[in-house]
Amino acid sequence: MSDGHEQNGHENVPSRQRRRFPGISSRAYEHPADRSALVALRKLSGFDTVFKALSGLLPERSLRLLFLSDSVRVSDQQFAHLNDMLRDACYILDLEKVPPMYVSQDPQPNAMCIGLDEPIIVVTTGLVELLDEEEMRAVVGHEVGHALSGHSVYRTILLFLTSLALRVAWIPLGNIAIMAIVTALREWFRKSELSADRAGLLVGQDLEASMRGLMKLAGGNHLHEMNVDAFLKQAEEYEAGGDLRDSVLKIMNVLPRSHPFATIRAAELKKWAESRDYQRIMDGHYPRRTEDKDTSVTDSFRESASHYATHVKSSKDPLMKLVSDIAGGAGDLGGRVRRGFGGFTQSAPPKDEPPTDTPPRDDD
Repeated sequence: MSDGHEQNGHENVPSRQRRRFPGISSRAYEHPADRSALVALRKLSGFDTVFKALSGLLPERSLRLLFLSDSVRVSDQQFAHLNDMLRDACYILDLEKVPPMYVSQDPQPNAMCIGLDEPIIVVTTGLVELLDEEEMRAVVGHEVGHALSGHSVYRTILLFLTSLALRVAWIPLGNIAIMAIVTALREWFRKSELSADRAGLLVGQDLEASMRGLMKLAGGNHLHEMNVDAFLKQAEEYEAGGDLRDSVLKIMNVLPRSHPFATIRAAELKKWAESRDYQRIMDGHYPRRTEDKDTSVTDSFRESASHYATHVKSSKDPLMKLVSDIAGGAGDLGGRVRRGFGGFTQSAPPKDEPPTDTPPRDDD
């Protein structure tokens, strides 16, 4: 497996071997939030009915014909360097059937893995022109990770329902029901992107390239103007900054999005790359697909719940801090909420000091 291509003026990188992961289960790289969001999605009232109905109604053949007729199919004759990356990614993650891949004319950098019966990978010309070889390799690995995890089915339904919601917006209750499922699907998909970023790192095995790709998605092809440490600091500042009003605004800002913010993705990926879990996979210790049938759903849910509890406790976000304090039984929460919307500080006042807006009580 080597990098011997040069395209769009991008520099070649030295040939090098990459580790392969025979029989790897998607559980090895799936983010706990991805699994828990999918569990929550499946529990949503009416989702199973919609899922089963759409699985039989969606025009998959039409979808394939559309890309076949109006995009360029990647092969040995067309976008050969992308074809090499695709086959390489499937080899590393041991995905037996290589999914068809298309390049679609669109200046907006984007990639997706869709399809109900079989996954299809689509990348835009904007993305191909933006990324260098190693950055693109991580993206292709990202999409192959979606395919291995079976994400393409839910992604396809999300695209269809989003379009349907726009068409039935004039129906008073119909749109509300659809948007409830769309919102849940988006929440899951944002979390699934964190899983796929990990798969991209397992394929590219170059953290710097993965970081560069995310930075380019945020700031364009101006790497000489950007700095990885400063970029990651933005994520930290975003997580910790502001008061409760900002926390609510963050939620409102992210709801319509299908992807997490690029800085958050970069910070999450770097954290995982430095973890023992990642190192164990690189050392060949990871769950196999042959073991998937024996996996306990309860254990997966417990692991996801544990992840969220840890995230809430360690988060610097004012709202998450308040949630943690509520769970821990912190006193004077009403006063803290009132102060929060007028300049919430990230920690409660010391117990031996009364809150600034509440007079001391005799029975304290």
